[in-house]
Amino acid sequence: MTDPERWLPYQASAGAVRLYCLPHAGGSASAFRSWIGAVPGVSVRPVQPPGREGRHRETPYEHMRDLVADLAEAVLADVAESGGGPYAVYGHSLGAMTAYELVRRVAAVGGPAPVHLLVSGCGAPELCGGLEGLVPIRQMTQPQIAELLRRLGGTPEWLLDNEALLGLVLPPFKADFTVKENYRYVPAAPLTVPVTAVAATDDPRASVADVAAWEAHTSAGFVLNTLMGGHFAALEQADLTRKYLASALAPWR
Repeated sequence: MTDPERWLPYQASAGAVRLYCLPHAGGSASAFRSWIGAVPGVSVRPVQPPGREGRHRETPYEHMRDLVADLAEAVLADVAESGGGPYAVYGHSLGAMTAYELVRRVAAVGGPAPVHLLVSGCGAPELCGGLEGLVPIRQMTQPQIAELLRRLGGTPEWLLDNEALLGLVLPPFKADFTVKENYRYVPAAPLTVPVTAVAATDDPRASVADVAAWEAHTSAGFVLNTLMGGHFAALEQADLTRKYLASALAPWR
């Protein structure tokens, strides 16, 4: 049995609906720590994948199916422990892909469906597999990975220039990008869960059109919100993102 406390490192705050937040590749639960208590009526639950922060001694996943199998178990256990109330799932970039596959996994095992799926920084699932034109990340040298991170954005330059510190953060980053490289979308019927998406106008990894393509993956309603900025705009403009999330979850708050 998967221990939910390993996946959910922060104590649950008050809120009528729980929101499980999944980080981007190489990211951690701390990316959403400041969100706790910042969305009225919502108990923000940052998710901690293995291989980082308090779970740094654990081996990260390299395949989506293994990741979502254990994550679904942890989320469903936490939902049951909370009394079985409504919950939603949000993910940014790789976290959005994981959130989508998590919803599918929950349905496959007969668990209670979330009331909403929220995604940002990621095109529709059929557009997100692999890293076309790049050497597999497992074959890259540390300088090559540093240059990749520099091009992707979101990693401070002082960290990229420090070989010792960079070496500490590379294992989860490599594993997460291996998950992405190994991911192959398997077509399925649209979700019966509403979807809210956040796109950024200048995101080189997920255009507004690619994010808008999520609409085909739900039969329960779709809303697209747009921010000015690049790939990490949803995190950099967290106040606006939380506003969109709060609006999407208004019926359950």
